[in-house]
Amino acid sequence: KLNLKMSFFINNENNQILIKDSKIVSDVSMRQVKEKTQSQRRAKMFSQILSNRKMPLIGWKEEMIESFLSEIAQLDSNNFDDNCGLGEREGRCFSNLVRRRNFSLTHGIGRSGDVSAEQPKAIGSSILAKVTNILITDALKISGLKSIDTKSTLLLPLCTGMSLSQVFQALRIHLREEKEKENVDKTRIVWTRLDQKTCIKSIQASGYDVFVVEPILEGDELVSNLYSLEKELQGNECKNIAAIVSSTSCFAPRASDDVEAIAKLCQKYNVAHIINNAYGVQSRHLCEKVEAAMRNGRVDCVVQSLDKNFLVPVGGAIICAQKGNDYLVDKVRKLYPGRAAISSTLDVLITLLEMGKNGYEQLLNEREENFEKLKASLEKTASKFGERVLYTPNNPISLGVTLTSSRNDLVSKFGSMLFTRRVSGCRTVPMQEFKKIGNVELNGFGASYSEYPTAYFTAAAAIGLTSVEIDSFETQLEKTFKDFVKL
Repeated sequence: KLNLKMSFFINNENNQILIKDSKIVSDVSMRQVKEKTQSQRRAKMFSQILSNRKMPLIGWKEEMIESFLSEIAQLDSNNFDDNCGLGEREGRCFSNLVRRRNFSLTHGIGRSGDVSAEQPKAIGSSILAKVTNILITDALKISGLKSIDTKSTLLLPLCTGMSLSQVFQALRIHLREEKEKENVDKTRIVWTRLDQKTCIKSIQASGYDVFVVEPILEGDELVSNLYSLEKELQGNECKNIAAIVSSTSCFAPRASDDVEAIAKLCQKYNVAHIINNAYGVQSRHLCEKVEAAMRNGRVDCVVQSLDKNFLVPVGGAIICAQKGNDYLVDKVRKLYPGRAAISSTLDVLITLLEMGKNGYEQLLNEREENFEKLKASLEKTASKFGERVLYTPNNPISLGVTLTSSRNDLVSKFGSMLFTRRVSGCRTVPMQEFKKIGNVELNGFGASYSEYPTAYFTAAAAIGLTSVEIDSFETQLEKTFKDFVKL
């Protein structure tokens, strides 16, 4: 709990006393000043966040956020006028540009024993970290993860892959403690195949062996292979399984895993369950699936990206769990070595204060509307060239379009032609590509399936996409198709 009297309260009170004592203005005028002063407004709005433990309903203006951060920064020791720092880390900055870029919050967050612990030399930074955690938790709840709380939510200044790796390392420590009771060495992680290198590399970097379970092809869509998962959990080496890693957000035609069914399997066979929800926070549908998994089965930790979901620069991730089941989040919190950089915390704090609840909900609504518009646009353009949009009803973010009429060796050329027309983010997937990641071999890489029947490209209706961008994409896509068929 934060029980604080902020510096702007004190300064403003002192200023008012000086003015009042000088008898320059009347008491009536002073009451108006007290009601209208910006610092008083900030204090009131900040108090509402602390008492309600929610995002502000209406976003703050930029000027108010800047003033708020500047005043909070005065609580860090490096900004004390009479500070005499004799340590090796005293928050000094050679460049004023660097100092201003970080609002003079240069001490970082946490301590070597706990990344969320208060830092005595950085009270201001510690306050901001706590407030950011409140805002992030509320944003996740708005998206649909209602079973979490601030204690079971943690922001890490690491990308999604590195944060997953931290979770797996924390799981190793937990299992080592459990091994003394069970005398079993759990060395394998079962991974529901999703062809991105990040997740599989994070497992390997944590020292685990990877066992791949390929999805099932139903029509165009790739869905969870629950039969193979349960068969693996029942097998001779089931005692060696440390966890199952499932995924929600993915490239079409891969659908979100049936995380609720997997959670029930994990509960039945007493195996940890990690959900890779990398960019799933922006989809209420996906968050509802994760929420159902937490309520009706076993979910030990959920990992999501900051930049993909909250429109901030790359470099941060959020891990969370159901309240009362935060053992793994707590272990990650204490495992993190040293202090954490404040950049990711500042970025998302500023963003959520400026968005407010209304702005965030509007973005979620617009994303859903833009998904339908993008789908209609792709269907219209693809049909002109004998192609079609893949039917993937369980993927609410990504869409795939066939490239059946092209030679397989030219599929990647299609993507480069789009890129030269200033279209970024589309992903082309030729048939039967082979990739080896560490000691794991994957046929048909890119499709998350060994023998997907067609080449295709994907486009995503992610948070922040605008209607204007969809219109521009439709124009460039048609030009690209016209040039591509000539090849």
